[in-house]
Amino acid sequence: MNNKQYIENLENIIKQMLKPLRGIPFKLVIKGISGHTITPFNNRDNKDMSVLKKLIRVATVSGNNVNKVGIRRTRPNEVGNDIEPFVKKALNLIGYKAGVPLTGKGKKKSMGYPDIQFIDEYKRLNYLECKTYNIENVDTTQRSFYLSPSDEFKITSDAHHFLISFEIYVSGTEGKNNIYKCKSWKILTLDNLQTDVKYEFNADNSRLYSKELILAEGAL
Repeated sequence: MNNKQYIENLENIIKQMLKPLRGIPFKLVIKGISGHTITPFNNRDNKDMSVLKKLIRVATVSGNNVNKVGIRRTRPNEVGNDIEPFVKKALNLIGYKAGVPLTGKGKKKSMGYPDIQFIDEYKRLNYLECKTYNIENVDTTQRSFYLSPSDEFKITSDAHHFLISFEIYVSGTEGKNNIYKCKSWKILTLDNLQTDVKYEFNADNSRLYSKELILAEGAL
């Protein structure tokens, strides 16, 4: 293979990488990255239904507590992180032991999927993600769920994977911030979620600001 053919083959590979992979079962992603399975939610199982009833209470208490104080943010996509402490507090209030998920090395890691792990009344570990949505885009193709592989992945056990999402709205303003409150909630099980993969090209600072790239620089 000559150099020209080699370059053409690389270009074709990159073109293929730019095409997103669609419809990948989330449970296969979790299994492939962590080696653990997503436990399917069974609405005929008394234990699973008991946990769902508790999560309904958690969603209600969390939303009501948010509405008492409001969340102040300039943009709605920043509100999701502020919802998490309300949910965690409500989980502990009903008797579940909730906290930041642990990595395989036993370290607490707040960033990345999932947001919370909790132990239910049957001593089972469960994972819970917190989200918010606007009723105007809940049925659109706007991407709202993300997972990135990590050397310190936070899935360390077979478990249910739940998601609580709150419909938010602007109830007022305070300075440059909007005051967000909750109008409704949804509880999801992620065992049948379908996901897509979109490749990303990146470079670190040492390569971006290397001497061979700099055309000019100066001090002010």
